[in-house]
Parts: sequence; structure tokens; C-alpha cells
Amino acid sequence: MPLQILGLTPLFAVSPQLGEADFAEVAARGFTTVINNRPDGEGGPAQPASADLERAAVAAGLRYVYLPVVSGSITVAQASAMRDVLHASAGMTLAFCRSGARSAQLFGLAQAPD
Repeated sequence: MPLQILGLTPLFAVSPQLGEADFAEVAARGFTTVINNRPDGEGGPAQPASADLERAAVAAGLRYVYLPVVSGSITVAQASAMRDVLHASAGMTLAFCRSGARSAQLFGLAQAPD
């Protein structure tokens, strides 16, 4: 199944859940940072663990950030952490969660002034 990536800006995009095999394509598409916004175990045993995803992302040459947020319960601290990650990222960033919506919401909150 092809990756479903939705660009929100020229440097930021979101996607549904990624698997270990997806990171080579993510890197080939020019992304340099990947942010996992999905808490481990949220999707049950079928959901890949963050540690496994991190190994695959690093092997593909990507910077991997685990910033889990619960849908409907995003905090100011999490939005601030997202802002910090985005400011420290060089190049294109891809954030993912179950559907991509939570990552998009977190991105929007991270754009708000303190």
C-alpha cells in the first residue's frame, strides 16, 4: 500500500501509522525527521512499537522523535515540545499517528504563540 502523506506546508506533512518498512520511502521522498505522535499500545498488538520504528528510521538515515499524545487531550507542554522539535529540524518533517489528524492538530497548536 502506498504511503498516504498529506503536506501541510512545504516542510511539514502528516501521515497515518507508519511501519518499519516505510522509512526507506520516507527518506527517499526527502524527509529528514519523523515524529511519532501515537502512544505505544494504543492500537493493540498490531501496532508497531516505537523502539522498533526508531531503529528502522535511524537505519534509513532519519531523525526519529517519539512525542506521544492522546487524541483529544493534547497539552500545552506537548504543543511546546512539538514546536521545539520543529525548530530543531533541518529539512522536511513527517509526523504520524493513527490517521494523521492528531499530528495535524498538534502541528497547528505548535504554531500558536506562547
